[in-house]
Amino acid sequence: MLILKILLIFIIGYLLGSLNFGVIISKVFYHDDIRKYGSKGSGATNMLRIYGKIPAIITFFGDGLKAAAAVLIGVFLIGHNGAYIGGMASVIGHAFPVYYKFKGGKSVAALFFMVLCTSPLVGLICFAVFLIIVAGTKYISLGSVIAVLIYPLILYKMTGLGLHNFIAIFIALLIVCLHRENITRLFNGNENKLVY
Repeated sequence: MLILKILLIFIIGYLLGSLNFGVIISKVFYHDDIRKYGSKGSGATNMLRIYGKIPAIITFFGDGLKAAAAVLIGVFLIGHNGAYIGGMASVIGHAFPVYYKFKGGKSVAALFFMVLCTSPLVGLICFAVFLIIVAGTKYISLGSVIAVLIYPLILYKMTGLGLHNFIAIFIALLIVCLHRENITRLFNGNENKLVY
C-alpha cells in the first residue's frame, strides 16, 4: 500500500510539474513558444527577458504553486517523506514536461516553493543568499546555482539526516546540471545580466 501511495504521489507531482506556465502563457497570450527565444527555457527569468514583468511574475507563481500542490498531496498521503517525493516529482516534471516533449525549464521556482513548504526557514535562508548574489552580480543564474548548492547543506544542518536529504542532493545536482550552459557562459564572461 505504501509503495502504491509513493507511486501515486510521484505521478501526480510529475504531471503537475509538467504544467509549464511559461509555455502556457506564451502560447495563450502571445501565440508563440517562449522556448524559441533567449535561453530557450520556459521559466520566469526567460519570460522576464522576452515578455516582461507581469508574465514573468505569473509564471513564477504558477510554477511555484504547482510544486506546493504536489508537496501538499504528498503530505496528505504519507506525511513528511511524501512532501519531498511530491516536490521532487514536480521539479522533474517542470524540467522534463510530458506535455511539451520533455523540454521545460530549470525548475528554480518549483524548487523554491517546495522548500518553502517543506522547510520554510531553509527556504528563506536560500532565498536571502540568492538575493544577495543577484543584487551584487546581476546574474540570476549564479544566484540560483549557489542557492541550490547550499540547500542540501542547510537542510541537513537544520533537520538532521533522512530521506529528505538524499532527495535534496538529487534535486540540487539536477538543477545545477540544467544550468550547465549558464555556468559555461558565466566562466566565459558572456552570461546575460538582470536588466530590470
